[in-house]
Amino acid sequence: MLVDINPKLPMRNKTATLQFYTEQLGFKVFGSADFDSYLMLQRDEIQIHFFEFKSLDPKENYGQVYIRTNAIDALYQSFLDNNTKIHPNGKLEIKPWGQKEFSILDPDNNLLTFGQPI
Repeated sequence: MLVDINPKLPMRNKTATLQFYTEQLGFKVFGSADFDSYLMLQRDEIQIHFFEFKSLDPKENYGQVYIRTNAIDALYQSFLDNNTKIHPNGKLEIKPWGQKEFSILDPDNNLLTFGQPI
């Protein structure tokens, strides 16, 4: 019965979120970007939605998304080529649980982890 999931993450500034995800990560606007306090972005087959939370303290944000890919090395390299900052504890590596993964933080401290089975 379940067919899809679209995580919703907090954002303080829609313009900053839009710029980061489109310019750094290669996402595109899905639907309409005209909503003042909501944003939907898509890359390939996944969507991430964002809701406005102006008083969010990024140091207290625990938003996280795990995104599976079938081309982890190419994705990692594309982010490096685009000067996307990799999380200091999230460099590309093979994990004990059988995934090759890396992580980044967005402007609101939402953790995005990208993984591929090895």
